[in-house]
Amino acid sequence: MTSVKIKFRPSTVAGKKGVVYYQLIHDRIVRHINTSYRIFATEWDERSGSVVYSSSAPGAQRWTDIRFIQNEIKSDTLLLDGIVSSLELRGVGYTTDDIVNLFYERVSCQSFLHFGQKIVLRLEESGRIRTSEIYKSALRSFMRFRKGRDIRLSEITAEQMALYADYLSGEGVSLNTNSFYMRVLRAIYNRAVEEELVMQSYPFRAVYTGVEKTLKRSIPFEVLKRIKKLDLSLDSSLDFARDVFLFSFYTRGMSFVDISYLRKDDIQDGVLRYRRKKTGQRLFIRWEKCMQEIIDKYAQSETDYLLPIIRLKGNERRQYINALHLVNRRLKDLSRMINYPVSLTMYVARHSWASVAKSKNIPLSVISESMGHDSENTTLIYLASLDNSVIDNANRQILQDL
Repeated sequence: MTSVKIKFRPSTVAGKKGVVYYQLIHDRIVRHINTSYRIFATEWDERSGSVVYSSSAPGAQRWTDIRFIQNEIKSDTLLLDGIVSSLELRGVGYTTDDIVNLFYERVSCQSFLHFGQKIVLRLEESGRIRTSEIYKSALRSFMRFRKGRDIRLSEITAEQMALYADYLSGEGVSLNTNSFYMRVLRAIYNRAVEEELVMQSYPFRAVYTGVEKTLKRSIPFEVLKRIKKLDLSLDSSLDFARDVFLFSFYTRGMSFVDISYLRKDDIQDGVLRYRRKKTGQRLFIRWEKCMQEIIDKYAQSETDYLLPIIRLKGNERRQYINALHLVNRRLKDLSRMINYPVSLTMYVARHSWASVAKSKNIPLSVISESMGHDSENTTLIYLASLDNSVIDNANRQILQDL
Protein backbone atom coordinates (compact mmCIF):
# COMPACT_ATOMS: atom_id res chain seq x y z
CA MET A 1 0.00 0.00 0.00
CA THR A 2 1.33 3.40 -1.01
CA SER A 3 0.42 6.65 0.72
CA VAL A 4 0.58 10.03 -1.04
CA LYS A 5 0.04 13.11 1.11
CA ILE A 6 0.33 16.84 0.51
CA LYS A 7 2.46 18.56 3.15
CA PHE A 8 3.57 22.07 3.99
CA ARG A 9 6.95 23.15 5.34
CA PRO A 10 6.72 26.68 6.79
CA SER A 11 9.56 29.15 6.46
CA THR A 12 11.86 29.61 9.44
CA VAL A 13 11.56 33.37 8.85
CA ALA A 14 8.37 34.95 10.16
CA GLY A 15 6.11 36.35 7.44
CA LYS A 16 7.90 34.49 4.63
CA LYS A 17 6.38 31.86 2.38
CA GLY A 18 6.94 28.17 2.99
CA VAL A 19 6.99 25.30 0.48
CA VAL A 20 4.44 22.66 -0.44
CA TYR A 21 5.81 19.13 -0.87
CA TYR A 22 4.51 15.60 -1.37
CA GLN A 23 5.17 12.81 1.10
CA LEU A 24 5.33 9.26 -0.30
CA ILE A 25 5.30 6.19 1.93
CA HIS A 26 5.69 2.66 0.55
CA ASP A 27 6.89 -0.38 2.52
CA ARG A 28 7.53 2.05 5.39
CA ILE A 29 10.09 3.94 3.29
CA VAL A 30 9.43 7.70 3.17
CA ARG A 31 10.39 10.00 0.33
CA HIS A 32 9.62 13.69 -0.31
CA ILE A 33 9.03 15.50 -3.60
CA ASN A 34 9.59 19.23 -3.30
CA THR A 35 7.55 21.58 -5.47
CA SER A 36 8.00 25.18 -6.60
CA TYR A 37 4.70 26.19 -4.94
CA ARG A 38 5.24 28.82 -2.24
CA ILE A 39 2.46 29.84 0.17
CA PHE A 40 2.06 31.69 3.46
CA ALA A 41 1.34 29.72 6.62
CA THR A 42 -2.16 31.23 6.71
CA GLU A 43 -2.84 29.69 3.28
CA TRP A 44 -2.37 26.14 4.54
CA ASP A 45 -5.20 24.13 6.14
CA GLU A 46 -3.51 21.47 8.26
CA ARG A 47 -6.71 19.57 8.99
CA SER A 48 -7.62 18.99 5.34
CA GLY A 49 -4.04 19.01 4.10
CA SER A 50 -4.80 21.55 1.39
CA VAL A 51 -3.97 25.03 0.15
CA VAL A 52 -6.66 27.64 0.82
CA TYR A 53 -7.18 31.33 0.09
CA SER A 54 -6.57 33.53 3.13
CA SER A 55 -8.06 36.95 3.70
CA SER A 56 -4.82 37.91 5.46
CA ALA A 57 -3.13 37.91 2.02
CA PRO A 58 -5.87 39.61 0.00
CA GLY A 59 -5.87 40.76 -3.59
CA ALA A 60 -7.04 39.55 -6.99
CA GLN A 61 -3.52 38.50 -7.98
CA ARG A 62 -3.07 36.37 -4.86
CA TRP A 63 -6.42 34.72 -5.49
CA THR A 64 -5.24 33.88 -9.01
CA ASP A 65 -1.95 32.51 -7.64
CA ILE A 66 -3.74 30.28 -5.12
CA ARG A 67 -6.10 28.95 -7.78
CA PHE A 68 -3.11 28.15 -9.96
CA ILE A 69 -1.32 26.31 -7.12
CA GLN A 70 -4.48 24.36 -6.27
CA ASN A 71 -4.86 23.23 -9.88
CA GLU A 72 -1.19 22.28 -10.13
CA ILE A 73 -1.39 20.22 -6.93
CA LYS A 74 -4.49 18.49 -8.25
CA SER A 75 -2.70 17.60 -11.48
CA ASP A 76 0.38 16.39 -9.58
CA THR A 77 -1.59 14.15 -7.25
CA LEU A 78 -3.56 12.67 -10.13
CA LEU A 79 -0.25 11.94 -11.87
CA LEU A 80 1.16 10.31 -8.71
CA ASP A 81 -1.97 8.21 -8.28
CA GLY A 82 -1.70 7.10 -11.90
CA ILE A 83 1.95 6.15 -11.46
CA VAL A 84 1.18 4.11 -8.34
CA SER A 85 -1.73 2.37 -10.09
CA SER A 86 0.42 1.46 -13.10
CA LEU A 87 3.16 0.08 -10.85
CA GLU A 88 0.62 -1.97 -8.88
CA LEU A 89 -0.82 -3.42 -12.10
CA ARG A 90 2.61 -4.62 -13.20
CA GLY A 91 2.52 -7.10 -10.35
CA VAL A 92 6.20 -6.72 -9.52
CA GLY A 93 7.90 -5.01 -6.62
CA TYR A 94 8.67 -1.29 -6.70
CA THR A 95 10.10 1.31 -4.35
CA THR A 96 9.33 4.90 -3.42
CA ASP A 97 12.37 5.89 -5.50
CA ASP A 98 10.68 4.31 -8.53
CA ILE A 99 7.63 6.52 -7.94
CA VAL A 100 9.76 9.66 -7.53
CA ASN A 101 11.80 8.95 -10.67
CA LEU A 102 8.72 8.26 -12.78
CA PHE A 103 7.06 11.42 -11.47
CA TYR A 104 9.98 13.65 -12.46
CA GLU A 105 10.28 11.91 -15.83
CA ARG A 106 6.61 12.37 -16.68
CA VAL A 107 6.42 15.92 -15.35
CA SER A 108 9.37 16.92 -17.55
CA CYS A 109 7.68 15.31 -20.57
CA GLN A 110 4.43 17.11 -19.82
CA SER A 111 6.12 20.49 -19.33
CA PHE A 112 5.64 22.80 -22.31
CA LEU A 113 8.79 24.78 -21.49
CA HIS A 114 10.88 21.64 -20.97
CA PHE A 115 9.65 20.14 -24.22
CA GLY A 116 10.27 23.41 -26.07
CA GLN A 117 13.82 23.53 -24.71
CA LYS A 118 14.40 19.97 -25.91
CA ILE A 119 13.41 21.05 -29.43
CA VAL A 120 15.78 24.03 -29.18
CA LEU A 121 18.59 21.63 -28.22
CA ARG A 122 17.79 19.36 -31.18
CA LEU A 123 17.92 22.34 -33.52
CA GLU A 124 21.28 23.45 -32.12
CA GLU A 125 22.70 19.95 -32.43
CA SER A 126 21.61 19.78 -36.07
CA GLY A 127 23.31 23.12 -36.81
CA ARG A 128 20.09 25.10 -37.23
CA ILE A 129 21.28 27.86 -34.92
CA ARG A 130 19.16 30.67 -36.32
CA THR A 131 15.98 28.59 -36.03
CA SER A 132 16.89 27.63 -32.46
CA GLU A 133 17.25 31.32 -31.58
CA ILE A 134 13.80 32.00 -33.05
CA TYR A 135 12.31 29.24 -30.87
CA LYS A 136 14.07 30.59 -27.78
CA SER A 137 12.74 34.08 -28.48
CA ALA A 138 9.15 32.79 -28.71
CA LEU A 139 9.53 30.72 -25.53
CA ARG A 140 10.93 33.73 -23.64
CA SER A 141 7.96 35.83 -24.73
CA PHE A 142 5.49 33.16 -23.63
CA MET A 143 7.21 32.72 -20.26
CA ARG A 144 7.07 36.50 -19.68
CA PHE A 145 3.32 36.23 -20.19
CA ARG A 146 3.30 33.31 -17.72
CA LYS A 147 5.44 35.36 -15.28
CA GLY A 148 8.04 32.62 -15.30
CA ARG A 149 5.61 29.82 -14.40
CA ASP A 150 5.76 26.72 -16.54
CA ILE A 151 2.65 25.09 -17.98
CA ARG A 152 1.74 21.53 -18.87
CA LEU A 153 1.26 20.58 -22.49
CA SER A 154 -2.33 19.63 -21.68
CA GLU A 155 -2.91 23.18 -20.41
CA ILE A 156 -2.11 24.71 -23.79
CA THR A 157 -5.72 25.48 -24.59
CA ALA A 158 -7.58 27.86 -26.91
CA GLU A 159 -8.43 30.02 -23.89
CA GLN A 160 -4.78 30.14 -22.78
CA MET A 161 -3.57 31.19 -26.23
CA ALA A 162 -6.31 33.82 -26.54
CA LEU A 163 -5.07 35.32 -23.25
CA TYR A 164 -1.51 35.28 -24.59
CA ALA A 165 -2.64 37.04 -27.78
CA ASP A 166 -4.35 39.72 -25.66
CA TYR A 167 -1.17 40.09 -23.59
CA LEU A 168 0.95 40.62 -26.71
CA SER A 169 -1.52 43.16 -28.03
CA GLY A 170 -1.43 45.01 -24.72
CA GLU A 171 2.38 45.09 -24.88
CA GLY A 172 2.17 46.87 -28.22
CA VAL A 173 3.46 43.87 -30.20
CA SER A 174 2.63 44.09 -33.91
CA LEU A 175 0.15 41.66 -35.44
CA ASN A 176 2.88 39.99 -37.50
CA THR A 177 5.12 39.48 -34.45
CA ASN A 178 2.10 38.16 -32.53
CA SER A 179 1.46 35.70 -35.37
CA PHE A 180 5.16 34.79 -35.51
CA TYR A 181 5.23 33.78 -31.84
CA MET A 182 1.99 31.84 -32.23
CA ARG A 183 3.33 29.86 -35.19
CA VAL A 184 6.47 28.88 -33.29
CA LEU A 185 4.50 27.79 -30.21
CA ARG A 186 2.09 25.88 -32.46
CA ALA A 187 5.04 24.07 -34.05
CA ILE A 188 6.28 23.04 -30.58
CA TYR A 189 2.81 21.88 -29.55
CA ASN A 190 2.27 19.92 -32.77
CA ARG A 191 5.61 18.18 -32.29
CA ALA A 192 4.44 17.11 -28.82
CA VAL A 193 1.25 15.76 -30.42
CA GLU A 194 3.35 13.79 -32.92
CA GLU A 195 5.35 12.30 -30.05
CA GLU A 196 2.06 11.37 -28.32
CA LEU A 197 2.77 13.50 -25.26
CA VAL A 198 -0.57 15.30 -25.52
CA MET A 199 -3.87 14.85 -27.34
CA GLN A 200 -4.48 17.30 -30.20
CA SER A 201 -7.03 19.91 -29.12
CA TYR A 202 -6.21 22.62 -31.73
CA PRO A 203 -5.52 25.40 -29.20
CA PHE A 204 -4.32 27.81 -31.90
CA ARG A 205 -7.47 27.65 -34.02
CA ALA A 206 -8.86 30.97 -32.76
CA VAL A 207 -5.68 33.10 -32.73
CA TYR A 208 -4.13 34.92 -35.67
CA THR A 209 -1.34 32.98 -37.38
CA GLY A 210 -1.36 34.71 -40.77
CA VAL A 211 0.91 37.39 -42.21
CA GLU A 212 -0.33 40.95 -42.41
CA LYS A 213 0.86 43.02 -45.34
CA THR A 214 3.69 45.23 -44.09
CA LEU A 215 4.96 48.62 -45.15
CA LYS A 216 7.04 48.74 -48.29
CA ARG A 217 10.62 47.68 -47.59
CA SER A 218 12.16 48.29 -51.00
CA ILE A 219 13.66 51.49 -52.36
CA PRO A 220 13.50 52.86 -55.90
CA PHE A 221 16.30 52.28 -58.38
CA GLU A 222 17.11 55.99 -58.41
CA VAL A 223 17.77 55.96 -54.66
CA LEU A 224 20.11 53.00 -55.10
CA LYS A 225 22.06 55.01 -57.66
CA ARG A 226 22.31 57.93 -55.22
CA ILE A 227 23.60 55.62 -52.49
CA LYS A 228 26.17 54.12 -54.83
CA LYS A 229 27.55 57.53 -55.86
CA LEU A 230 28.02 58.86 -52.31
CA ASP A 231 31.57 59.64 -51.24
CA LEU A 232 31.84 58.08 -47.79
CA SER A 233 35.61 57.76 -47.65
CA LEU A 234 35.82 59.86 -44.47
CA ASP A 235 33.60 57.44 -42.52
CA SER A 236 34.91 53.89 -42.90
CA SER A 237 32.09 52.11 -41.04
CA LEU A 238 29.41 53.96 -43.01
CA ASP A 239 31.30 53.25 -46.23
CA PHE A 240 31.47 49.55 -45.38
CA ALA A 241 27.78 49.40 -44.48
CA ARG A 242 26.89 50.99 -47.84
CA ASP A 243 29.16 48.57 -49.73
CA VAL A 244 27.73 45.48 -48.01
CA PHE A 245 24.23 46.76 -48.78
CA LEU A 246 25.17 47.14 -52.45
CA PHE A 247 26.90 43.75 -52.47
CA SER A 248 23.67 42.18 -51.24
CA PHE A 249 21.78 43.88 -54.05
CA TYR A 250 24.38 42.82 -56.62
CA THR A 251 24.06 39.20 -55.52
CA ARG A 252 20.28 39.03 -55.92
CA GLY A 253 19.48 40.05 -52.36
CA MET A 254 21.89 37.76 -50.54
CA SER A 255 21.25 37.78 -46.80
CA PHE A 256 23.85 39.22 -44.42
CA VAL A 257 24.53 35.86 -42.78
CA ASP A 258 25.34 34.29 -46.14
CA ILE A 259 27.56 37.25 -47.09
CA SER A 260 29.38 36.91 -43.75
CA TYR A 261 30.32 33.29 -44.33
CA LEU A 262 31.40 33.62 -48.00
CA ARG A 263 34.90 32.30 -48.56
CA LYS A 264 37.42 33.15 -51.23
CA ASP A 265 37.27 29.68 -52.71
CA ASP A 266 33.48 30.02 -53.19
CA ILE A 267 34.34 31.89 -56.41
CA GLN A 268 35.41 29.46 -59.12
CA ASP A 269 35.44 29.87 -62.89
CA GLY A 270 33.60 33.16 -62.71
CA VAL A 271 30.77 31.77 -60.58
CA LEU A 272 29.98 32.39 -56.90
CA ARG A 273 28.72 29.21 -55.27
CA TYR A 274 27.17 29.23 -51.82
CA ARG A 275 24.58 27.44 -49.70
CA ARG A 276 21.86 29.44 -47.95
CA LYS A 277 22.13 29.20 -44.19
CA LYS A 278 18.36 29.46 -43.81
CA THR A 279 17.25 26.72 -46.19
CA GLY A 280 20.40 24.84 -47.16
CA GLN A 281 19.65 25.53 -50.83
CA ARG A 282 22.65 25.68 -53.16
CA LEU A 283 22.81 28.84 -55.31
CA PHE A 284 25.07 29.90 -58.17
CA ILE A 285 25.67 33.53 -59.19
CA ARG A 286 27.74 34.68 -62.14
CA TRP A 287 30.52 36.86 -60.78
CA GLU A 288 30.23 40.44 -62.03
CA LYS A 289 32.68 43.35 -62.12
CA CYS A 290 30.75 45.41 -59.55
CA MET A 291 31.00 42.54 -57.05
CA GLN A 292 34.77 42.23 -57.57
CA GLU A 293 35.25 45.96 -57.04
CA ILE A 294 33.83 45.70 -53.53
CA ILE A 295 35.91 42.62 -52.71
CA ASP A 296 39.08 44.33 -54.00
CA LYS A 297 38.30 47.32 -51.80
CA TYR A 298 38.36 45.15 -48.68
CA ALA A 299 40.94 42.57 -49.75
CA GLN A 300 42.32 40.71 -46.75
CA SER A 301 44.98 38.03 -46.63
CA GLU A 302 44.73 36.99 -42.98
CA THR A 303 41.48 35.01 -43.33
CA ASP A 304 39.73 32.79 -45.87
CA TYR A 305 36.55 34.88 -45.75
CA LEU A 306 35.64 37.11 -48.66
CA LEU A 307 34.72 40.20 -46.61
CA PRO A 308 36.09 41.44 -43.24
CA ILE A 309 33.06 40.47 -41.18
CA ILE A 310 34.38 37.32 -39.53
CA ARG A 311 37.99 38.15 -38.73
CA LEU A 312 39.01 35.69 -36.03
CA LYS A 313 38.77 31.95 -35.57
CA GLY A 314 36.22 30.90 -32.97
CA ASN A 315 32.88 32.42 -32.01
CA GLU A 316 32.13 33.21 -35.66
CA ARG A 317 28.41 33.58 -35.04
CA ARG A 318 28.91 36.26 -32.41
CA GLN A 319 31.16 38.18 -34.83
CA TYR A 320 28.50 37.95 -37.54
CA ILE A 321 25.71 39.14 -35.19
CA ASN A 322 27.78 42.07 -33.90
CA ALA A 323 28.63 43.10 -37.46
CA LEU A 324 24.97 42.87 -38.50
CA HIS A 325 23.92 45.20 -35.68
CA LEU A 326 26.64 47.68 -36.63
CA VAL A 327 25.84 47.60 -40.36
CA ASN A 328 22.11 48.05 -39.81
CA ARG A 329 22.74 50.91 -37.40
CA ARG A 330 24.98 52.68 -39.92
CA LEU A 331 22.46 52.06 -42.72
CA LYS A 332 19.89 53.94 -40.66
CA ASP A 333 22.41 56.79 -40.43
CA LEU A 334 22.69 56.61 -44.21
CA SER A 335 18.90 56.92 -44.53
CA ARG A 336 18.99 60.14 -42.53
CA MET A 337 21.95 61.42 -44.54
CA ILE A 338 20.02 61.20 -47.82
CA ASN A 339 16.74 62.27 -46.17
CA TYR A 340 15.00 59.10 -47.24
CA PRO A 341 11.85 58.17 -45.23
CA VAL A 342 12.46 54.39 -45.31
CA SER A 343 15.08 53.19 -42.82
CA LEU A 344 17.66 51.17 -44.70
CA THR A 345 18.51 47.69 -43.44
CA MET A 346 20.10 44.67 -45.06
CA TYR A 347 16.60 43.28 -45.52
CA VAL A 348 15.75 46.33 -47.66
CA ALA A 349 18.50 45.35 -50.12
CA ARG A 350 16.86 41.96 -50.63
CA HIS A 351 13.40 43.46 -51.09
CA SER A 352 14.78 46.10 -53.43
CA TRP A 353 16.34 43.56 -55.79
CA ALA A 354 13.02 41.73 -56.04
CA SER A 355 11.14 44.99 -56.57
CA VAL A 356 13.50 46.23 -59.28
CA ALA A 357 13.43 42.83 -60.98
CA LYS A 358 9.65 42.91 -61.03
CA SER A 359 9.64 46.44 -62.45
CA LYS A 360 11.74 45.16 -65.35
CA ASN A 361 9.09 42.53 -66.09
CA ILE A 362 11.29 39.66 -65.06
CA PRO A 363 8.97 36.67 -64.46
CA LEU A 364 8.00 35.93 -60.87
CA SER A 365 9.34 32.40 -61.28
CA VAL A 366 12.80 33.75 -62.17
CA ILE A 367 12.75 36.15 -59.21
CA SER A 368 11.77 33.38 -56.80
CA GLU A 369 14.46 31.03 -58.07
CA SER A 370 17.04 33.83 -58.09
CA MET A 371 16.48 34.62 -54.41
CA GLY A 372 16.58 30.99 -53.31
CA HIS A 373 13.12 30.85 -51.79
CA ASP A 374 12.53 27.58 -49.97
CA SER A 375 10.03 24.91 -51.01
CA GLU A 376 7.38 26.30 -48.66
CA ASN A 377 7.13 29.52 -50.62
CA THR A 378 3.89 29.53 -52.57
CA THR A 379 5.61 30.86 -55.67
CA LEU A 380 7.69 27.71 -55.90
CA ILE A 381 4.82 25.23 -55.59
CA TYR A 382 4.20 25.25 -59.33
CA LEU A 383 7.73 26.17 -60.50
CA ALA A 384 10.12 23.90 -62.30
CA SER A 385 13.86 24.31 -61.76
CA LEU A 386 15.18 27.09 -63.99
CA ASP A 387 18.29 27.09 -66.07
CA ASN A 388 20.86 29.13 -64.12
CA SER A 389 21.82 31.16 -67.21
CA VAL A 390 18.30 32.64 -67.21
CA ILE A 391 18.84 33.83 -63.64
CA ASP A 392 22.31 35.22 -64.41
CA ASN A 393 20.98 37.11 -67.43
CA ALA A 394 18.26 38.58 -65.23
CA ASN A 395 20.85 39.77 -62.72
CA ARG A 396 23.07 41.25 -65.44
CA GLN A 397 20.05 43.07 -66.89
CA ILE A 398 19.56 44.76 -63.54
CA LEU A 399 23.22 45.53 -62.80
CA GLN A 400 24.11 47.02 -66.18
CA ASP A 401 21.85 50.01 -65.47
CA LEU A 402 23.32 50.74 -62.08
